[in-house]
Amino acid sequence: MKTPLPEVTRNCWDFLHVPMIAPAGFREYDARWKYPDEINLPGLSALGLGLGTQMYEAGIAPVIAVGNDYREYSLSVKNALILGLMQAGIQVKDIGTAISPMAYFAQFHLDAPAVAMVTASHNPNGWTGVKMGFHRPLTHGPDQMSHLRDIVMGGAGKARPGGGYAFIDGVRAAYLDDLAGGVRITRKLKVVCATGNGTASAFAPELFRRLGVEVVPSHTTLDYTFPNYNPNPENLDMLHDMATSVRASGADFALGFDGDGDRCGVVDNEGEEIFADKMGVILARDLARLYPGATFVADVKSTGLFASDPALKAHGAKADYWKTGHSHIKCRMHAVGALAGFEKSGHYFLAPPIGRGYDCGLRAAVEICKLMDRNPGKSMADLRRALPQTFATPTMSPYCADTQKYQVLARLVARLRAKAAEGGTLGGRRITQVITVNGARVVLDNGAWGLVRASSNTPNLVVVCESPESAAEMRAIFHDLDAVIRTEPSVGDYDQTF
Repeated sequence: MKTPLPEVTRNCWDFLHVPMIAPAGFREYDARWKYPDEINLPGLSALGLGLGTQMYEAGIAPVIAVGNDYREYSLSVKNALILGLMQAGIQVKDIGTAISPMAYFAQFHLDAPAVAMVTASHNPNGWTGVKMGFHRPLTHGPDQMSHLRDIVMGGAGKARPGGGYAFIDGVRAAYLDDLAGGVRITRKLKVVCATGNGTASAFAPELFRRLGVEVVPSHTTLDYTFPNYNPNPENLDMLHDMATSVRASGADFALGFDGDGDRCGVVDNEGEEIFADKMGVILARDLARLYPGATFVADVKSTGLFASDPALKAHGAKADYWKTGHSHIKCRMHAVGALAGFEKSGHYFLAPPIGRGYDCGLRAAVEICKLMDRNPGKSMADLRRALPQTFATPTMSPYCADTQKYQVLARLVARLRAKAAEGGTLGGRRITQVITVNGARVVLDNGAWGLVRASSNTPNLVVVCESPESAAEMRAIFHDLDAVIRTEPSVGDYDQTF
C-alpha cells in the first residue's frame, strides 16, 4: 500500500526517523537539496529505496556504483542513500570518495548498469544531491526524474530481498590509468592546476604529472570548507584567481575544475579567460580536422561560432544546438551520433573513439594538453585569437524562486515571441528568430543573440548575450533583454555582472 510522505520539520521527534524531502529538489537532470533544511537522512534512505524501485521497474540488473564527493557531510548522505538501495534489493558497489566522472567510469569498469553519485557539484556548502543514471553513459533526464519523484514522494518504494554491499577499492587508480594510459605530452608545458580545494584536488595534479606536464598547484589541498572560493570554473572569482596564477608563474595556461570534477575552465598564457563555449570551438576545430564531417552538440547558452565558424565549415562539421544540462546533451549526442558536446558552463562530452560520452573535466584537460601538443608553435592565446571575434557576457543568474521560475520564464518567452512578431528589436537589431528549445534564445539579424532560461539546479534564471560586432552592442542587447526580464517583479538581483 502506498503511503505518501508526511510533513516533517527540523528539530522535532520525527526528524530523526521519518523521511523529510522537499519535492522541488527533484530537478531536470539530477537532485539537489539544502541539507538538512530540505532533506534529512531518513529522506535520503527513502530516495535510495525509490531509486532501487525504479531500477527494478526499468528491468536492469540490480547493481549500482555509488560514490561521494569530498564534503564534510557527503559520507553520511551516501550511507543513508545506500541503506535505502539495499532495502530495495540492490547490490551496491561503493567506490568511495570520487569525482562524478570517476563514478561514470565505474559503471564501465565494474560493469554496473546504474550509478548514483552523491554531490552538490558546484553548489556552495550546505547543499547536497545525487547524479544518477541507468543506461551508461546516459543520466536521468526530466521524465526519469519526475517518475523518481513520484515514487519517492508517493511512498511507492518497494522493499525487496537480495540487497548487498561491497566496498570496491582501486577504482580511482583505474580511472587515472584510463585517462593517462598511452598519453605522453612531448611539448614542454607548464600548467596551473586549480581545484578550489574541491574533490578534484585528489586527481588533477597527479594526472598532469603522469602526462609529463609541469604543474603549478593552485588551491589543490583538500578542504571541504572551500576557504578561497567555491570551486566553479564558470564563476569569475575562480577564473580571475587562475589568471593571477598564470601571470605570476609564466604558465602556458590554467585549467580549473569544479567541486565534482565534471567541468573544466581555461585561462590562456596571457591571463585571458576563455569561456568554455569558445574553448569548445577551439577543440572542435582540432577534432574536425582529425574527424571530418563530425557533428558537435552545443547548449543554447553557447556561442554561435559552432554554426558560423569558417574553419569548422571547411571540415564539414555540423552544429546542433540543444537544451542546457548534462543529461540533455548526453542524450542528444547519442541520438545524433555526435563526436563531442559542449556547454558554456564547462561540461565537455567526448564520445568514442576519444571518450565514453559522459562529461569529464579531466578528460577535457587531457584533450586540451593533446591539442597543444599537436600545435607546437602556437600558444593558447594564439588559438584564442584565431577564432572570429565575438563579445559575450558571462553566464549571469538573477534570483528567481524555484517555485516561481518556470511560470516566470513562460511569461518572458511569450513576451519575447510577441516582441519578435511585432518586428521588435534588441540592442537596435531586428529579431529574426526566437528559439524556444530551452527558454528563449532571441537571434538578431547579424547573428547576435540573447538568452533567458530557468536554471535547472538553483533558484535562478540564466541570462547570456553575445554580439559578433562589439562590446557596446552586447551591452545594448543585455540592456533591452533585461528590461523585458524586469517586467517580472519576482526576479531579483544578478549574482554577477560584467
